[in-house]
Amino acid sequence: MRALVTGGAGFIGSALVDRLLTEGHEVDVVDDLSTGSGANLDAARQAGGRRLTVHQLDIRSPDVVDHVARQEPEVVFHLAAQAAVPVSVTRPVYDAEVNVVGTVHVLEGARAAGARKVVYAASGGTLYGDPDPSRLPLDEGNGRAPLSPYGITKAVALDYLAAYQVLHGLEWAALALANIYGPRQDPHGEAGVVAIFARRLLAGERCRLFDSGRNTRDYTYVDDVVDAFVRAASAGDGVINIGTGVETSTADLYAVVAGATDRPDAEPELAPPRPGDLARSALNPGRARSELGWEPGVSLDEGVARTVDWFRARA
Repeated sequence: MRALVTGGAGFIGSALVDRLLTEGHEVDVVDDLSTGSGANLDAARQAGGRRLTVHQLDIRSPDVVDHVARQEPEVVFHLAAQAAVPVSVTRPVYDAEVNVVGTVHVLEGARAAGARKVVYAASGGTLYGDPDPSRLPLDEGNGRAPLSPYGITKAVALDYLAAYQVLHGLEWAALALANIYGPRQDPHGEAGVVAIFARRLLAGERCRLFDSGRNTRDYTYVDDVVDAFVRAASAGDGVINIGTGVETSTADLYAVVAGATDRPDAEPELAPPRPGDLARSALNPGRARSELGWEPGVSLDEGVARTVDWFRARA
């Protein structure tokens, strides 16, 4: 298979590139390196040789359309995005340029290339809004109710995907991702709480718990998520939740990370909720199980331990 991965130098994207190359596929990476890192692809360059090409391009640029068309991918994995809810609140125009206009550019390129399928990184944490907790874990029929500009742009992309299927016969699957964590996640941004906690605790610094640690998320390890992307290249369609179905509060997550960093008694700073943040979130992965044959395989304790070990080795 010839694959193109937007955001392929990022946290999830680079792990996906590694997996695709391991399976013998040809991969073209498109990334503007604004949040991704060329270092994330060092192992891929060594393992992939000529089967890997990397191009520094911003998906907001119309040049992306021609580039994707020239590469003639069979499957496009679209992971490039502005992914921080606080950034979307303060810079909604930029958020829309990346997540809406950029997505249309990628879809136009996929159409021109004659690609078979687009596998899109949707956001399960923001797509469904802040529902009645009795409905957790949420399934795909819960309906869209995004509460932040980021969530809105990711929901709008689903309409474009559906339209391109009707108009051009372009197959698609949108993986509604829970909160993903693991090695290579950026510990300096607004998102990626496991990485942020790990870096700060290993450095002897204090961590901050927004909403006093009461909010909950569904934490899913990056290798499990990559497995879902690979499976979705040849199975499944429409929106598919990728998560564990388990709620974990930020306070409980902090305790797991603190224990893994050998600082179980480190006291966090408690802070009020941030604008746009959800109170509770968890996703039902039943459809992923039936359509993709996918299930999460890495427990939170094991995934956090792997992540902390990765950051400790680079401290």
